[in-house]
Amino acid sequence: MPTSPAETASPQGPLTGIRILDLTHVVMGPYATQLLADQGADVIVLESGQGDTNRVMGPGPHPLLSGTSLNLMRNKRSVTLDLSTDEGRDLAQRLAATCDVVITSLRPRTIDRLGLDYPTVAALRPDIVYCQAQGWPLDSPRADDPAYDDVIQAATGIADVMQRTYGAPALVPTILADKVCGIFVAQAVTAALLHRERTGEGQHIELPMATAMTSFMLVEHGTGAISEPPTGPAGYRRILSPERRPCPTEDGWVHILPYQPAHYAALFAGVGRTDLLDDPRYATRQAAIENSDSLYREVRAIAAGYTTEEILNICTTQGIPVSLIATLDDLTAEIPVIDHPIAGCYHAIPHPARFSRTPAGVRTPAPLPGADTAAVLVELGNLEAAQPTSIAPPV
Repeated sequence: MPTSPAETASPQGPLTGIRILDLTHVVMGPYATQLLADQGADVIVLESGQGDTNRVMGPGPHPLLSGTSLNLMRNKRSVTLDLSTDEGRDLAQRLAATCDVVITSLRPRTIDRLGLDYPTVAALRPDIVYCQAQGWPLDSPRADDPAYDDVIQAATGIADVMQRTYGAPALVPTILADKVCGIFVAQAVTAALLHRERTGEGQHIELPMATAMTSFMLVEHGTGAISEPPTGPAGYRRILSPERRPCPTEDGWVHILPYQPAHYAALFAGVGRTDLLDDPRYATRQAAIENSDSLYREVRAIAAGYTTEEILNICTTQGIPVSLIATLDDLTAEIPVIDHPIAGCYHAIPHPARFSRTPAGVRTPAPLPGADTAAVLVELGNLEAAQPTSIAPPV
């Protein structure tokens, strides 16, 4: 399997030349490092011999290459070391010293026990950019508590907004916290690399999931509770409306969002609901927000009287935001198919950013666990230690 950085495509991504040691697992950290690897970084992921959890998240074409891991592990090199031994920990430290960045989602007590904590690594590589992305703040009593997406959703207002909207706490059916925090990690690391480029200084980045998701949720939902004293309750009323949901048509589903007063007027006029044109409930943006429930009911009632094609035509002609309801299968089918040397053909999720001069993308396929151990240890001058090991992942 081609996994050497020398086999990357040209032109190369904007992070070409940056080396990252990936001490993360499951999805949050691996998603962050996938984004950075797509952008050209040489990401070396330290795995157990059995591979990371994401390798068995759902079905896939190979026992250690799930559909999830085919994308999360791409553009990375996989190394297995026995971190329960002095030799394994020494090699990991020496590897860290060759890197520009270390990213870890391990709990603080684990990273300290392995001798891969920030003070230790910074002593070996003073200009290291070291990102620590555990669940809770390091100065919190919960610093060493386990934190997965479900727990963070419950702790940061996501379950609460579901309760406010639908009457009972619930989780969003996607690993929202993992993926949002993964993006935060990637952004923080690139910002720190820019600082290092300007000053030569490395630094420690702490990015607790609970803190990140709290800031994410309060962007719009802080509302009146943000001011002190509060001017109203937390929670953005329009988003919390239980009526904010897709609209059934005569033969399918769409979602319509008349966001500005001009959109409401255009929709009402376009379907002959002139009785609503002068309705004070929708005369201003603020009034429409306050009356979101009735507005969304009116929109759904309008859509129900038309076919999907007809209501899409009305909305697009009038410049009203609208979309068909795409299924997960629809979205997957639209993604390009590429070939993996072991797993065969698969859909490669495109990198979200399009760089005009330094394109990001898939340069090397997802490796099997330990596929690059020998090559990386040769770089360290330790070919004799290049045997993959089967060790349990640290927690």
